[in-house]
Amino acid sequence: MKIIYDLSLKELKEELENLIQKMPRFRAGQIFAWLNDYKQFDEMTNIPTELRELLKEKYIDQPVKIEKEFISKDGTRKYLFSLSDGNTVEGVLMEYKYGNTLCISTQCGCRMGCAFCATGIDGLARNLTAGEMLAEILVVNRHIGGTKADRKITNVVLMGCGEPLDNYDNVVKFIRLVSDKEGFNLSQRNISLSTCGLADNIKRLADENLAITLTISLHATTDEKRKKIMKIANAYSLKELFFAIKYYFEKTKRRIVFEYIELDINTNKEDAERIKELCKGLSYHMNLIPINTTPHSEKENPALKPASKQKASEFWENLKELGISATTRRTLGSDIAGACGQLRRSTILNQDK
Repeated sequence: MKIIYDLSLKELKEELENLIQKMPRFRAGQIFAWLNDYKQFDEMTNIPTELRELLKEKYIDQPVKIEKEFISKDGTRKYLFSLSDGNTVEGVLMEYKYGNTLCISTQCGCRMGCAFCATGIDGLARNLTAGEMLAEILVVNRHIGGTKADRKITNVVLMGCGEPLDNYDNVVKFIRLVSDKEGFNLSQRNISLSTCGLADNIKRLADENLAITLTISLHATTDEKRKKIMKIANAYSLKELFFAIKYYFEKTKRRIVFEYIELDINTNKEDAERIKELCKGLSYHMNLIPINTTPHSEKENPALKPASKQKASEFWENLKELGISATTRRTLGSDIAGACGQLRRSTILNQDK
């Protein structure tokens, strides 16, 4: 069965016209509106019963369900989502002064193998469809009392399970679906896409005419250091990565955000100076992240030794002195397995026992 959320309004109209002759054109719009409230077919009260029955035969109406919810003492909510095929992914809802940000997943697992992330330990199971990504947002929006007309989710970050640019076509379609004015109508400026640095697809993304924020997991200023913590560095050098980033910036004029985990090996004064050199010509911001370790991480990879508080503070001062915009990210949800892939992995391990 198809996932109905994979269809744009135009595609839904075309499919319904093929299914039922002389279908009133307004029906697709009615169904599309119900879907963006994350309603089941049986809840679509202004749709004829025979049409609802036909929809149930052809499509999956709720491809994502909240399997578990954990609420942190800081108010962060962590979700384990179950998909229609039994796979699971994660989402995190964070409250800020400017609204609610939902971190969603783009893949079941991940094949990038970043040393600091639990998602990739078991590899990649499959990609999420565009509709499944949209459903992650809609199910949480409904769960916390939101509707299509009264959105409770104001910002979305593609930073959960998976590498978004490794699921390129589905992710781009998702961005267009969630920002559809007839649908959920989330501004693309309120969407951030985080990538470990697939340079070729960063260049492709630059040509999509999207208004999203591109976030790069940088985490090191030399190829040697980056290879110790990120396998992608074996495929793309920093020179290749920054060529793609600068192409993206020239095409979009959108400020680049860099994620930078504060480790002992990457927070020296020389690292700050190299950041300034690498980013020459860009409008950018450094998002410094205290590392949220997983049980296996530091023992298996000494490069993941966290920077001391003093060293992290000195590094921030070095960046400031060089005129580099930088802030330290608040640690949210650490008491509810808030880091990438921790909740999903613990669930998989429990299922295997």
